[in-house]
Amino acid sequence: MNQRTQQLHDLGQSLWIDNISRQTLRDGSLRKLIDEYSVTGLTSNPSIFEKAMGEGDAYDEAIGRMARDGRPVEGLFFALAVEDLQQAADLFAPIHEKTGGIDGWVSLEVSPQLVNDTRGTVQAASSLHAQAGRKNLYIKIPGTPEGVPAIEESIYRGIPVNVTLLFSREQYLAAAEAYMRGIERRLNDGKSPVVESVASVFVSRWDTAAKDTVSEQYQNKLGIAVAMQSYKAYRDLLASERWKTLAAAGAHPQRLLFASTGTKDPTLSESLYVEALAAPDTVNTMPEKTLKAFADRGKVGDVLPLDGGYSEQTIAEIRREGVDIEALARKLQQDAGDAFKKSWSTLIGGLEEKVTRLTATSPS
Repeated sequence: MNQRTQQLHDLGQSLWIDNISRQTLRDGSLRKLIDEYSVTGLTSNPSIFEKAMGEGDAYDEAIGRMARDGRPVEGLFFALAVEDLQQAADLFAPIHEKTGGIDGWVSLEVSPQLVNDTRGTVQAASSLHAQAGRKNLYIKIPGTPEGVPAIEESIYRGIPVNVTLLFSREQYLAAAEAYMRGIERRLNDGKSPVVESVASVFVSRWDTAAKDTVSEQYQNKLGIAVAMQSYKAYRDLLASERWKTLAAAGAHPQRLLFASTGTKDPTLSESLYVEALAAPDTVNTMPEKTLKAFADRGKVGDVLPLDGGYSEQTIAEIRREGVDIEALARKLQQDAGDAFKKSWSTLIGGLEEKVTRLTATSPS
């Protein structure tokens, strides 16, 4: 086991890999990350599946078989994704059992086309979770204004949720409120309060977005500051009387997850955000490249301070540099949703081309 990744694991931070493909399942690569790098979970998104299904022929046999059965292309995609994530979920199942459901999760995102459709998101979340048939599979729902009520309703229905596309403390708190409301409704109706969830705050995209606005001394500082600010909000929430009441009833915390923690600036250390965001009772999901860079030469320094440390000062200084934090958070959320929509369109278009090619050349 790698000593550096094990240090983070021992600290209480779960390391999840932000990648999946049929090839990594077949060749044992994912199994190796679990055994050697302390990886305890996995996340996916449309961009990841676009790359996985668009390259090589690992999916061709299944695509051809499903297409000949007359399955629509969107349904075909979800069938393929669910097959992959079922296999991954089974690999993580022992971790899930050992941690009492806290860890050992995989994640599947609803269609990005539903980003502004609350009712459609709830229906898709319920359908996909039932289709997967794995208790350690999260459904990813964007923490957009339309997604927040879908998060509450999905939690109330007992569907584990990975809230995605969160970019600020305020967006995180809206997701956390939705989670707690869902749990409170369950308790009021005599249902179990145990429905797991994570809330994913994206980090590195802040620094990319602010790069051309802030002076050199503040470059690559904003993402970490926002993450620290969100971590303080998370710890304050767990110390609140409202949460203590839910915890006493048996509810589990919605863990804070740091996402987008691979660096975008090639001049920076690949493991910058991993090193800066070490914190107990959190998750860090990262590309394999980032994980291995940290495993090779990363350092576990001080854990995130409960009081937010220097985050408020840094954010105030960056405001004075001309960055409207609230407006940028909304833009980042919108842009990320648009990027996933684009990946989705490319993914579906690529599958349509493969279906045409494979059904044209296959025996009838």
